[in-house]
Amino acid sequence: MYRIGFSRDIHRLEKNNRPFILGGVKIPFHLGNVSHSDGDCLYHAIAEALLGALALGDLGHFFPDSDSKYLDYDSGLILKKCYEMIYKKGYVINNLDTVVVLEKPHLQPYLSQMQSNISKLLDTDIINVSVKAQTNEKCGEVGNNNAVVCFAMVLLRKEN
Repeated sequence: MYRIGFSRDIHRLEKNNRPFILGGVKIPFHLGNVSHSDGDCLYHAIAEALLGALALGDLGHFFPDSDSKYLDYDSGLILKKCYEMIYKKGYVINNLDTVVVLEKPHLQPYLSQMQSNISKLLDTDIINVSVKAQTNEKCGEVGNNNAVVCFAMVLLRKEN
C-alpha cells in the first residue's frame, strides 16, 4: 500500500541574531529565519508531508508554537519524530521530492548536504531524496528576500 503526502511551508526572513537554516545546514546569510522553532522551513514542509500522507494532522497539532517547550526547538528533531510516527504505523519512505524557493543566497553548494541530512533523519537511501532550489524571479515576498518557501511531496510504502 502506498500513501502520498504534500506540504508547503513558508518562513519570513529578517535581520536578527538567528542563523539561516535549511535542510539542517546553517547557511551564511545576513538574514535569519523567523519562527518559534529554529525555523528550518524545508524540514517543516517534509515533516508535515509525512503527517499528511497518513492523515495524522499538521505540525501545529504536535508542535504548537504556543508551547514554550518548542521555542528554538531543533527542526531535525521535529522531522525525526514525525518519521517515527509513520514508521510505527508500518510505513517507510519510498521517495521524497522537495523544492526550496528562495531568491538569495544561492543554494547549489548546500543541496547535497541537505539531501544527506534528510536521508539520515528519514532512515532512507540518499537516492530516495530529491532537494531542488529555485528562485521566484524577484516576484513577491520570496523574490524580495523577505521569505523562503518550501514544498515537499512524499510517497510512503507500507512495510509490514
